[in-house]
Amino acid sequence: MDISSIASLASSTASMTTGDAVGLSVLKKAMDIQAAGALALIQTLPALPAPSLPHLGQSINTTA
Repeated sequence: MDISSIASLASSTASMTTGDAVGLSVLKKAMDIQAAGALALIQTLPALPAPSLPHLGQSINTTA
């Protein structure tokens, strides 16, 4: 293995590392944008009215 191949390998490894960091940064930004959009959608949902009968919503039918 000569010196030129080692230098080439080092520079290609450095560029892959930089590319991975940029890709990860873009992914994080995209996830932040999606989270903000989801939060905005959740906040636009109307509040549920209180049940008219107090016993409603107190148990779950697990046999259905």
